[in-house]
Amino acid sequence: MIKIIKTVATSAFLSLGAVTSLVAAECIAPANPGGGWDFTCRTITKIMYDIGAVDSPIQVTNMAGGGGGLAYGHVVNERNSDDDLIVAASSATATRLAQNAYSGMTYDQVRFLGAIGADPGVIVVAADSPYKNLNDLLDAVIADPSKHAFAGGSAAGGFDHLKVLMALGKKGFNDISKVKYIGVDGDADAITQTVGGFTAAMTGDISGVVGFIKSGDVRVLASFTDERIPGFEDIPTAKEQGIDVVAVNWRGLYTPKGASDASYKKWTEALRKVGDSAEWQEAMVANGLAPFNKVGANFADYVVGVMAEVQALSKELGVMTVSYTHLTLPTKA
Repeated sequence: MIKIIKTVATSAFLSLGAVTSLVAAECIAPANPGGGWDFTCRTITKIMYDIGAVDSPIQVTNMAGGGGGLAYGHVVNERNSDDDLIVAASSATATRLAQNAYSGMTYDQVRFLGAIGADPGVIVVAADSPYKNLNDLLDAVIADPSKHAFAGGSAAGGFDHLKVLMALGKKGFNDISKVKYIGVDGDADAITQTVGGFTAAMTGDISGVVGFIKSGDVRVLASFTDERIPGFEDIPTAKEQGIDVVAVNWRGLYTPKGASDASYKKWTEALRKVGDSAEWQEAMVANGLAPFNKVGANFADYVVGVMAEVQALSKELGVMTVSYTHLTLPTKA
């Protein structure tokens, strides 16, 4: 029925090569109201309209289920050619796809549009920890993995766990089964483990540790970002310390694979305009997000590269047994 309505609307409003539809464009947030995916849809689409990047307000639909899998399946199976549809995504989307958690659906069944902000990944230690920087900590883990554990707010094999393994891998340590990781229920519990001396460090996102930073209970050894985090400029990036890992919970969008190239161009241009706007800069600061601007082919390559790393680590950890034989790191032109 949706397709029929859109066909009628499209045929009725052709003018000078532009198409205007009676049916409002839609952004699906693959979760209940509140939280990251809902924030992505509501904030980005509101700014798109406010700054004139789109002509009409965009409808937001919440579609919770399967950690984003319900919405993903809906797009792939029922809305594959919908030019007026965008969907909120994040690092969790890429991780679950890499781990084959969406019932056999694959990353190349949609087109990733881009991301314009991210909740930065961080490595945190207790205030009285002997480790003064990221290399101090990683060198100690490599020297004796049995004596150093990490706590994280997600299960073993989740993104909090994997970003630690990526960092260790950059130092040539690949015996990841020896790395001790304690998955607990959220960043607050993970911080408690570390402040209490039960783990050497905590791996999480900046938004989950801000209160502990301000109270002086913890120190952040590194952020896994390209640039220092606005408002937390005293925290060095991992890259500054020679660990070339960007591990952020990016906030972005994808669109149906069968949507037209014209619509893909339209959405990427609109997303770029939002990313460049003063309104979005204010929203990032207000919500603790860091700069992370990858749109179009640049972002698609990034997603594939991260998924390849996640997949390799997940297989080694035993989190998954099936892989995409065609998933490979992008090559530079």
